[in-house]
Amino acid sequence: MCGIVGYLGHRDAYPILIKGLHRLEYRGYDSAGVALLTAGDKLNIYKSRGKVDDLERFCESKDVSGTLGIAHTRWATHGEPNDINAHPHFNASGSLALVHNGTIENYAVLREALERHGCLFRSDTDTEVLVQLIDYIRRSTGCSTLDATREALREVVGAYAIALIDSDDPDCLIAARKSSPLVIGVGEGETFIGSDASPLVEFTNKVVYLKDDEIAIIRRGEPLQVITNDNRPSQIDIQELRLSVAQLEKGGYPHFMLKEIFEQPQTIRDCIRGRIIDGRRVQLSGIQDNQEQFASASRIVIVACGTSWHAGLIGKRLIQELANLPVQVEYASEFRYSNPVVGPGDIVIAISQSGETADTLAAIKLARERGAFVYGICNVVGSSIARETNTGTYIHVGPEIGVASTKAFTGQVTVLAMLAVSLGCLRGTLSDDAAAEIARGIQSLPDLISDALSVNDSIKTLSATYTYVHNFLYLGRGYNYPTALEGALKLKEISYIHAEGYPAAEMKHGPIALIDNELPTVFIAPADELHEKVISNIRQVKARGGAVIAIVTRGERSITEIADHTIEIPAAPVCLSPIIAAIPLQLLAYHIAVMKGRDVDMPRNLAKSVTVE
Repeated sequence: MCGIVGYLGHRDAYPILIKGLHRLEYRGYDSAGVALLTAGDKLNIYKSRGKVDDLERFCESKDVSGTLGIAHTRWATHGEPNDINAHPHFNASGSLALVHNGTIENYAVLREALERHGCLFRSDTDTEVLVQLIDYIRRSTGCSTLDATREALREVVGAYAIALIDSDDPDCLIAARKSSPLVIGVGEGETFIGSDASPLVEFTNKVVYLKDDEIAIIRRGEPLQVITNDNRPSQIDIQELRLSVAQLEKGGYPHFMLKEIFEQPQTIRDCIRGRIIDGRRVQLSGIQDNQEQFASASRIVIVACGTSWHAGLIGKRLIQELANLPVQVEYASEFRYSNPVVGPGDIVIAISQSGETADTLAAIKLARERGAFVYGICNVVGSSIARETNTGTYIHVGPEIGVASTKAFTGQVTVLAMLAVSLGCLRGTLSDDAAAEIARGIQSLPDLISDALSVNDSIKTLSATYTYVHNFLYLGRGYNYPTALEGALKLKEISYIHAEGYPAAEMKHGPIALIDNELPTVFIAPADELHEKVISNIRQVKARGGAVIAIVTRGERSITEIADHTIEIPAAPVCLSPIIAAIPLQLLAYHIAVMKGRDVDMPRNLAKSVTVE
């Protein structure tokens, strides 16, 4: 959950590294640091608690020269966020500097062994153990830094993406990965590395995605070399990067989150492009190319975390209703520890925005080991989940920088809707006419979302009323029970207001005890077959003095008459209503958080790409 940047070339490294850290700051922002090798082969390391801006201020009077450097922005796992625990970490002599993303699970055992051999540690991190281990192997055996790195990586248990520079080898940058992403950008006489492609896009469109247990040797004036941990050469696959700088900028919006909320008409258009044929038929290549597995599947298991888990809950209902196939949804973080009964004949659908979620990757590997067919739904081309699954579908919503997911959620649900329709047609449980009706509804989503966004100003006004509330309750039924969970999560993430999502019918089994005039309740209540029952739930809240904010279908009158506030959304097919209802919930969370003065794009304690367990 940290961001790594590296550069070796003919330009000054520092401006490139700092710009790259800003691009990666969504991955972690409790501390940052940079290591630069000067023309005189002096290794300068500067670190600072706080955000990248704090590091820049710290470096204003420092020597930041050099054309070789590595940098890091951190989300703390081992040791509190402070200057000492910030990366880069270095050996006793200060000749080696290393940055790391991931977790070294056996760091305590390694640290104890190194301390017995006289190593002194400055920090509480697992990363310092790795750089000290590399240095110890190098000193005790007389081998090269590269060979010491290979040997050290064979000793560690866990996940890592690392970059290492050595003042004794001033024209070389070493990078390696296992279960944590690392991308190499290939330029003209210069090479870049990053935790993802965002720091590279301004400089090159040629990238290499390192695979697990691979080590890249980047040497000035020489072609890129990639080897395995056991010193076998790896094939280098240079790919063209399809990303623009404009996608990584705010584009005039005050925050990435607001920009990404308003991008959703276009991102959903991109998501469905080429996947609905003749306005009637859904076609996903991942299903078309694997019809036998899907036609004969006995059940589906969805694994995901956070917002993706909420999308999975909606996907469960879509698939069960349209394809008549049993579905269970599991937290990926719990899946592999629950002795899951999964094997041949099962399809496991793994959902992740980044495609790098550590818990979801672990669930995928277990499912494949047990013979299940694994289908991935993710956003990032070339990500680990895209490579580890048998097949899958990209959501194609573009880079999502705001830590709280918005457009990725609606993209995931849209893909799950298309998947459910495709499965229903394949398995003969959905008629052509019914499939065509839903396909037309999916095609109309960009326009419906644009319509839903028109409530932005009224939600901004409404948010002022609830800025200082301490708790919220979100309730929904049917397809929109998971929407309630997602609405509550958005508010928690960025405003730090406690919020709880619940099935509306379950309110009477406990949460109703919380209702008073200080607890507002948000009802997700578009027109559907459960509408009258939701109205009854609203009356129960109002009878106990609770304030009600209701998301309703435009023109609805019965709820408008009893709710304190109503937010209207356009009518949509019931199975697609969570996508439309999510829009005002995202805006409500955003505006409340802004009014509370929160850092909307980088909320405390969170990071975008969760690559640690």
